[in-house]
Amino acid sequence: MRVAIVHDWLNQVGGAEHVLEALKGLFPDAPIYTSIYDPDRMPANYQAWDIRTSFMQRLPGVSQHHQWFLMLYPFAFEAFDLSGYDLVISNKSAFCHGVVTPPETLHISYCLTPTRFVWMYEAYRQREHIGQLSNAVLRVVIPWLRLWDRAAADRVDRFVAISRAIQQRIRKYYRRESEIIYPPVDTDRFRPLGQPPGEYFLVVSRLIPYKRIDIAVDAFTRLGLPLWIVGDGRDRAALEKRAGDNVRFLGRVSDAELVSLLQGCRAFIFPGLEDFGIAPLEAMACGRPVIAYAGGGALDTVVEGKTGLFFREQTPEALAEVVQRFAPTDFNPAECRAQAERFSQAAFRERLRTFVESQLAQHRSM
Repeated sequence: MRVAIVHDWLNQVGGAEHVLEALKGLFPDAPIYTSIYDPDRMPANYQAWDIRTSFMQRLPGVSQHHQWFLMLYPFAFEAFDLSGYDLVISNKSAFCHGVVTPPETLHISYCLTPTRFVWMYEAYRQREHIGQLSNAVLRVVIPWLRLWDRAAADRVDRFVAISRAIQQRIRKYYRRESEIIYPPVDTDRFRPLGQPPGEYFLVVSRLIPYKRIDIAVDAFTRLGLPLWIVGDGRDRAALEKRAGDNVRFLGRVSDAELVSLLQGCRAFIFPGLEDFGIAPLEAMACGRPVIAYAGGGALDTVVEGKTGLFFREQTPEALAEVVQRFAPTDFNPAECRAQAERFSQAAFRERLRTFVESQLAQHRSM
């Protein structure tokens, strides 16, 4: 069976790239088609992969400012020749589901989200602090991109959603049904330490507006409890200014340090509205409970009262109230670990393999 994987862009590392690595592990011989690839910004092991880029790779400055080339992505993905493949899997959060495949090829889109800035533009504009000039330009092109994105979704044979929230968006914006297969968590690397937790609460996140780290900073500054924040981003300076002395910014840490910090935290704090959210499950894999905003992917992963607690308004006051009544002894590390194992890499591979095999059989019988 000839398989190709399609990915939006390879110039930054995030949740989409973790899924890509899992897909590559499942289909090791599959080439990866993508709009652009910057090997200096990606893990070294990617250089051993068969990565095939579009004409956009030759554009000056595209790796550093890929958002500037918004209108070119549809043409880039439609230009790929994917004839000869039995299966194409698009790992999609933006444009890559728009590839054109022949009738005999099964195209499965692993949908991280319907394109956010196309279908949820107002929320995207506010969270990214888009200026007046960019806003004026985007308001002209967004209607065209919506038409293209909707037409591109019709080319997909089967959709897979990463959470119930994404399943609902696929149904609303694309008018398509989807199967839920949760993204994988590395439960081998993230394991319990078997010791009592420390006194600090922990955030692990990029420090950008929509992650809502400001809620955690404000809540813990008022409470005076120790909050440690792992990660970096353009909001860091502003967050440090509003934080009390009890809030520590650790920046980027090594993989080993991250595991140790998760193992030792009192609880993991997850204040954003995420499509899924791998970090809370990494904390649970280490046996630690999660305090999360009750929305998005957290509703699929956190079991209230067993593996964590929810706060139901995205405000510092709501988070502070839950933190004040949180007690680590109310949560069993083994139950947290068992919940995370439901989302393991092995579980992901088995579910996706079974789904692909069943859909291929159906596709070939048509």
